[in-house]
Amino acid sequence: MKFLNTIRIFLAPIFCFFIISPVYSYTERNTAILQVMDKAAGKTQTITAPIGQMIEFEKLHILVRSCKQSNPFDAENFYAFVEISKSDNTRIFSNWMDRNNPGKRPVQNADYDVWLVRCE
Repeated sequence: MKFLNTIRIFLAPIFCFFIISPVYSYTERNTAILQVMDKAAGKTQTITAPIGQMIEFEKLHILVRSCKQSNPFDAENFYAFVEISKSDNTRIFSNWMDRNNPGKRPVQNADYDVWLVRCE
């Protein structure tokens, strides 16, 4: 009996950890839909970027490495790892974008704003 109580004392916190901790699941998608705004011209355009393929938009080279969708049964969100360079190969952004929180890691550029719309 004392042995069973000892086992319960050690296993109870571990069991509670798995019950209480949330499970995050993401679905990898093949395409990222991005919105690009040319600040000088004042125009916005939606572009489709297949994962792993370099897309050229005006003076930008955009490469999306990954695009993930959160579990649609929770608060749906999309995340994409994006690398953006200018025509002269000057990198201006290399980080994760978060659709529901675009200001968390914004593209810091005087000419363009880029944000994630969704993954498909």
